[in-house]
Amino acid sequence: MDELRLCLVTDRTQTRGRDLVAVVGECLAAGLLAVQVREKDLGATDLAFLCRRLVAPVRAAGAMLVVNDRADVALAVGADAVQRTHTSLPVDDLRAIVGGRLRVGASVHSLEDAVDAELKGADWVTYGPVYDTPSKRAYGPPQGLERLATVARGLRIPVIAIGGITPERVKEVRAAGAHGVAAISAILAAGSPADATRRFLEVLA
Repeated sequence: MDELRLCLVTDRTQTRGRDLVAVVGECLAAGLLAVQVREKDLGATDLAFLCRRLVAPVRAAGAMLVVNDRADVALAVGADAVQRTHTSLPVDDLRAIVGGRLRVGASVHSLEDAVDAELKGADWVTYGPVYDTPSKRAYGPPQGLERLATVARGLRIPVIAIGGITPERVKEVRAAGAHGVAAISAILAAGSPADATRRFLEVLA
């Protein structure tokens, strides 16, 4: 799953007033290969509308579109995957709904959650927060590199690190066993999201 080396997780409140779809388009043009739509305040109709605006640029870039939480929306818009969160159905229920039509990722915050997600059929887990970051403080204190390494050693599926990830931290996160990284503000809030994407990809190469 090379697409998951770098995943942009959306939050339209962090784009500094810029149109989210335009910002994502810039990142895709810079080489981004995965976009996870994570707009928790949107209902199904508005979420589907946003995802449909993203499908064409994502497809044109040969990238992967992941929808947070809503398997129904992911299927309706022709996304590639659904991301399970703590408010979603369990991974095995999501798998029962989507069958082989979508891949299933899972956001986890402990080794136990990660192992459970793998056993229930997740294709990858997103683990964090690795570092302190405002967007993840609701999920508890930062997990740190040692716990990330423990999770990575304990699973056969890819582990994607999230939470305070910057290009400068990629090397140590990868050394801890992460297959890839997910970023929010480090890309969306950058003066040039495209340049930020390129910096991530350079250090990931």
